[in-house]
Amino acid sequence: MLAETKTLKQPTKLEISWLEKIKPHLELMAALFSGLLILAGWLLAENSFQTASVIIYLAAYVIGGFAKAKEGIEETIANKEFNVEILMILAAIGSAIIGYWTEGAILIFIFALSGALETYTLNKSHKEISALMDLQPEEAVRVKNGTEERVSIVELFVGDLLLVKPGERVPADGRIIEGHTNLDEAAITGESMPVSKTINDEVFAGTVNLRGTILVEMTKPNSETLFQKIINLVQTAQSEKSPSQQFIERFEGKYVKTVLIAVGLMLFVPHFAFGWSWTETFYRAMILLVVASPCALVASIMPATLSSISNGARNGILFKGGVHLENLGNIRAIAFDKTGTLTKGQPEVTNVIVRDDLTEHEFLTHVASIEKYSNHPLATAIVRYTSSKGIELMKPDNMEDIAGFGVQAMFNGSRWKVGRADFVGREEAEQFQGGVAHTLAKQGKTVVFVKDEKGIAGLVTLKDMVRKETVQAIQALKKAGIYTVMLTGDSKKTAQAIAAESGIDTYIAECLPEVKVDEMKKLKEKFGTVAMVGDGINDAPALATATVGIAMGEGTDAALETADVVLIKNDLPRIAEAVKLSKRMNRIIKQNVVFSISVILLLIASNFMQSLALPIGVIGHEGSTILVILNGLRLLKS
Repeated sequence: MLAETKTLKQPTKLEISWLEKIKPHLELMAALFSGLLILAGWLLAENSFQTASVIIYLAAYVIGGFAKAKEGIEETIANKEFNVEILMILAAIGSAIIGYWTEGAILIFIFALSGALETYTLNKSHKEISALMDLQPEEAVRVKNGTEERVSIVELFVGDLLLVKPGERVPADGRIIEGHTNLDEAAITGESMPVSKTINDEVFAGTVNLRGTILVEMTKPNSETLFQKIINLVQTAQSEKSPSQQFIERFEGKYVKTVLIAVGLMLFVPHFAFGWSWTETFYRAMILLVVASPCALVASIMPATLSSISNGARNGILFKGGVHLENLGNIRAIAFDKTGTLTKGQPEVTNVIVRDDLTEHEFLTHVASIEKYSNHPLATAIVRYTSSKGIELMKPDNMEDIAGFGVQAMFNGSRWKVGRADFVGREEAEQFQGGVAHTLAKQGKTVVFVKDEKGIAGLVTLKDMVRKETVQAIQALKKAGIYTVMLTGDSKKTAQAIAAESGIDTYIAECLPEVKVDEMKKLKEKFGTVAMVGDGINDAPALATATVGIAMGEGTDAALETADVVLIKNDLPRIAEAVKLSKRMNRIIKQNVVFSISVILLLIASNFMQSLALPIGVIGHEGSTILVILNGLRLLKS
């Protein structure tokens, strides 16, 4: 079944229509066009074409204000509460009523322009997050009636037969019905050693096939593909609001009502209380309607938050919402899983020690020639290491794989054994070169012994190596004043070695998932705001317990779904960058809020003192709105 192949033509992508291409820019185009109409209307008015000028201004009102007016009216009807958009509509109409067509049109133009800038921020965030994701697997090879066809994973159904070749990711959950292989399941289980799989064994989507070709029967629906998960994350990131944004939105409704009441009073009270003329009274009421509107305050947070989300995505950090981004800047402690997070998640050869009468070349030739026929992940690592040195292998005789102990074979009548101490003779193995194996084991290394006819020929040590970037990441976090902890299911000996090598402040070994949760609770009690970094199903409960859960991008579905932040490229130093970005965002939001409130108070005071003209009020109010949006857009840059 596996041998017969016929690849069908892959489906082509649908072309995007011209309208779809310009759709994201329509709001900005409408705002700019209304600006041109305002200029034309002003020129006509200056040349005494008053009627034509009014018609042009009306067109500017409709074209520039349509999108915001529609949004405001729909939200008012849906929420049964007035909003900023309604205030702007009333202010523009009021300006026109008292003959200030130009000022009303400029108000609409600047308000439309600020809205277009917010929309730009939203679209930028969506685009950059989606583009960054390296979505795999997107396709699968389905075998139907003995014929292979490459299809999108969304076309797969339970019961489909899927062909998975070496180096490919398993496209869906299922069971092997033909072939055997080794799978890298580090992303699923957190286990650094690859797992041997054969007929009837279960395989998981996203795991990597390392060796043989297998035929997998799909056993679960693929309704939640990685692609769909990313889209969901983007939607969540854009819709989930930070605590600051939620407060502003709650405040907005009450504030708008207060402004409308104040404007209502302003229409009558000054005339009777201060003797203002009706024209002056109405004029000042319209100015109050403009300058008291909280446009700048409302725009202080969302553009900054979306810009930060977009910035993070461009740099390999996916935030699921503003609340997590805001919280990240306040963390005081962070816990890390070990395997696949601090370490690479696969064994590598670290030491080769040989008997005095052997050369390393000769030793590795025999060892790798035997291990080449073993499916054990340690054997694979040794063969990979030997091959990297350009050593040619031999063909052994009488190969024998003794499960759980090691492998043995004959070379020119001489028997070689490779495996555990018990397999080659524990006492002799432990005494080799003064007990060097014990010293190496204390460093968290796995020791593989080799024996020939003369006794112990040497040993090879392997270790799940600390990522090169781990030390840099830990140092950066410490520099930011964040306490670092490692939570691992490994032995204390291994945990101690990894903690020392990576620079972690402290470690807790032999942690089951429930123990990790308990430890996270203790950290929250001690430090308040804490984060957890992990990649496996076993890390999901701890990720959910932490104030901010951070998942490695190549981690399991459970970890990705539970976490609040995803490191798309498994790049640990990005955590410190994310913390820095969060603090910068919180700082800019505070700047925006203080600035916008100050401008509103200054304009209101100037209006009551009768020293503020409507054009200045429009420019001051809407100008401050654009300034806070532009200040937030600074976060798009690293």
